[in-house]
Parts: sequence; structure tokens; C-alpha cells
Amino acid sequence: MKTEQQYFEESMTIQEYMENMNQLKEGNLTIYENFEVPQDGFVEQLKAANVHILAITEDWCGDAMLNNPIIRKVAEAAGVEVRTALRDADTDLIDRYLTNGGRAIPIYLVLNEAGEVIAKWGPRAPELQAYVTEARAALPNKEEDEAAFEAAQKEMYEDFRDKYQTNKEFWNYVYESFKATVVPAL
Repeated sequence: MKTEQQYFEESMTIQEYMENMNQLKEGNLTIYENFEVPQDGFVEQLKAANVHILAITEDWCGDAMLNNPIIRKVAEAAGVEVRTALRDADTDLIDRYLTNGGRAIPIYLVLNEAGEVIAKWGPRAPELQAYVTEARAALPNKEEDEAAFEAAQKEMYEDFRDKYQTNKEFWNYVYESFKATVVPAL
């Protein structure tokens, strides 16, 4: 069984990943170009900790579209390398980090110099989880009308993607939640 460090070493950088995306690339770039890393000391803490990050992701995922550019900007500001393992290419890795029994992504593993996982964050900030949960609760009953459910779900996902690209408060939720998870481990 490969270690998280081995996955890190075998994976592409987040920069390569974002350059070669087939889906949701525009949204990633919009967030990346417009997110400003807060000057609150977190970047300096990351830099001093000498860590690296392994992101488990896929380019079709809306949450990854939101989170990846923010984590990338933070990491770049701190001089921390981020590499990306594709969830569906090797499920052994994601199966170590299930969310409520599912392969939810993205997941970010912060590794120390020895390649040990010292923190795990993802797939969503708590505020965004509440937002998604509320939106899903408003969907029509799938058993009663599958066509209406499918149409409403498609519209919901489009709304998520639009808001994820434009709502800077959402971006801040991601940043603050990631920071709150990582800082105690540094």
C-alpha cells in the first residue's frame, strides 16, 4: 500500500492540474485570479512549518472548483508545494479519507517533512455544508417525480457553480475553515 507521501511524489502539481483541466477550468481560474490571501499570519505559519499538501480532487467537482484555487493561492504565498491526486484514478487513497462513508472531494492532506499526515481538511467549509444541505432539502421528492428532481438538481448545481465563482464570502469560508483546521497541527 502506497503512503500519502508516495502519492504526493507521483502526482502533478496543482498548477499543472489546473492548466490541464477539461471541466470547470474557467471557474477555477476566475477564483484563482480574484482571491486575495488575507494578511493574518497564516501564510507565515505555513511557511515556517515546512509542510506540503496533497489534494485529492477531480476537475468535474464544483467544490474542488471553489477550494483548489484558494488553497493554491495560500500555498503559493507560503511557498508550500501542492500536488493533486485524482480521486477516480486510484480509489485506495480516497478510501482512507471517506466523508460520512462517501468519497467526497476535495480532500487536502497536510504532510510534514517526514511525509506524515498532520491535518486533513475538506470537502467543504461548515457554512457551505449548511448552504448545500439547505438547497438539497428544497429539492422535489425523487421517488414522487424523478424528472422534476433531476431538473431541479441540475439547476441547483448550476447555481452552486455561479455562486462559488462570485461570492467572496464563500471564498472566505473556505480560507477560514482550512486555516482553523491546519493551524493547530503546525
